[in-house]
Amino acid sequence: MTILATPAGGPPGAPLDGPVRLRQFSAGFPPRVTALSRPGRASLLRLARHGLLLLPLAWLAACAPLPARNPMATWVPSPNHDIRRPVLIVVHFTDQHSVKESLQTLRTANSGGPVSAHYLIGADGGIYQLVADEQRAWHAGPGRWGTITDVNSASIGIELDNDGHTPFAPPQIDSLLRLLADLTTRLRIPPAQVIGHEDLAPGRKDDPGPLFPWKQLADAGYGLWPQGPLVDPPAGFDPWMALGLIGYALDNRPAAVRSFHHHFRGMNGDTLDADDLRVLYALARQLGASAAP
Repeated sequence: MTILATPAGGPPGAPLDGPVRLRQFSAGFPPRVTALSRPGRASLLRLARHGLLLLPLAWLAACAPLPARNPMATWVPSPNHDIRRPVLIVVHFTDQHSVKESLQTLRTANSGGPVSAHYLIGADGGIYQLVADEQRAWHAGPGRWGTITDVNSASIGIELDNDGHTPFAPPQIDSLLRLLADLTTRLRIPPAQVIGHEDLAPGRKDDPGPLFPWKQLADAGYGLWPQGPLVDPPAGFDPWMALGLIGYALDNRPAAVRSFHHHFRGMNGDTLDADDLRVLYALARQLGASAAP
């Protein structure tokens, strides 16, 4: 953090003979401006004249966090790095009844303990951010998607203010699409890597549920969706291998089918039918592999 004393309404470096503000600069955050009282201004001017203002600044610099270092290794820093980036976006519904209620829950806890999400979108389309994109929000819980077993560490969580039983409001979906465009572009998340909470946690979660408009998202370029005419798969096609290829965990196969139905068929049910096989075959082919022997 850097602290700079400037005259109110004037540029840095101007004489400090009038009202003074402190501007605090922290990496990644906008400047914070604090007005000083008359006694505070006098003290600041005395410190500045004697060069003593540098002492607290040096103390603050010394308190800046150092990068984590493993004591087992010799530290030889490289400049070739940046922040870790999420590779997945998870969509939820809040199962609550207002943005106010959801904001309170996402900053405290629900029945299972402390929870959060990176974003909350209201039914009116308002977008709220609760956790910085580079931070690990507590939204996914136990589960996995493909080979990703710590989903919180690899994802952005988006909560939609919805009780789980009513259709999602058009302004809310419009804002979701705008947010997805921003996140996939700015964070370089593959647009196909947008899933539902229940996709990564079959049987444990049921959001965003069968009413969520996955086809609308797919038409805008987000999430996985079967393309082209659906055809019967060849003999020997393995639908379970296809489900696993998409990303579903198969520890509880009926639950995995329910989540698949919610996402790709907009219906309930925990057994596969002929239409499911056609959808699974199309998805497996799009992913560049065949579940046929």
